[in-house]
Amino acid sequence: MNPIWLPAALFGGLFQAWRTALQQRLRAELSVSGAVLVRYLFGLPFAYLFAAAWLTILGAPVPPLTTAFLAYSSAGAVTQMAGTVLLILSFGHRGFVAGTAFSKTEAIQVALVTALFLDEQLPLLAWAGIIVGVTGVLILALVGQGVTARQAWKAFRQPAALCGLGAGSMFACAAITIKLATAELSGVDTVGSALVALVVVMAIQSSLHLAWASLSDRETLRGVKRSFRTSGQVGLLSALGSACWYIGFAAAPAALVRIVGQVEVIFTIAFARYYLRDKVRVQEILGLLLVAAGVIMALLAAA
Repeated sequence: MNPIWLPAALFGGLFQAWRTALQQRLRAELSVSGAVLVRYLFGLPFAYLFAAAWLTILGAPVPPLTTAFLAYSSAGAVTQMAGTVLLILSFGHRGFVAGTAFSKTEAIQVALVTALFLDEQLPLLAWAGIIVGVTGVLILALVGQGVTARQAWKAFRQPAALCGLGAGSMFACAAITIKLATAELSGVDTVGSALVALVVVMAIQSSLHLAWASLSDRETLRGVKRSFRTSGQVGLLSALGSACWYIGFAAAPAALVRIVGQVEVIFTIAFARYYLRDKVRVQEILGLLLVAAGVIMALLAAA
């Protein structure tokens, strides 16, 4: 494994939590569709600049975009968008908490799929870290919001939970296909392959979403134009976060990257505590400790 995966995963979690906090400001100005669109549309120019700067520093040409690379990139783009749609659908079932919580089972799903189909074996300690970390996330999302253990168990059968699990599956597929896409690029290093893949994936997502909005949601496009300044900040953080995730996927097992990246939850609660002055519950402290323990176990397994 390339050691760059660790700082990439940590910074990926930080930038994603920061982007989410900024997106809350956009929700007052844009529809859900618009808030999602700005991630791709305003992130694409920054992704292009990152890739161009890196290749220029290395003195490397743009690697050939093979058919396999484009196929994997397209799959990654579409599955990531599908995961976002399923997550939004879970909110529509009045299950914001349950939907978000179950989408965080992505780390386990990534580990299972890569072990079964890509022969990407993880040490037992890493599996334990993944389970402990996901348990911590579920406690934060469910018990931390006043949901009892019995209610949490019943939540598994709710449409919101099913959509959340589906979202986690789509995000897991996106992580795996993006990892496969970066492996198809030759003549460029790990960082370069990740940044080129990011440009292609964001270009596909922007094109698909713009085409849909142009046909059926013109108001979203007008709203995006009006929110240029905040959208630009969200785009920058989205590009930074995705660049970190892609570099991590290219450098190490995707499951390890995702479980370490769950420090995003810790950063998110830190933002809420110190900037929004929210109180931290006892259950949330337990959840945070479990997330931190899961990350530490994954790191020890990778050492």
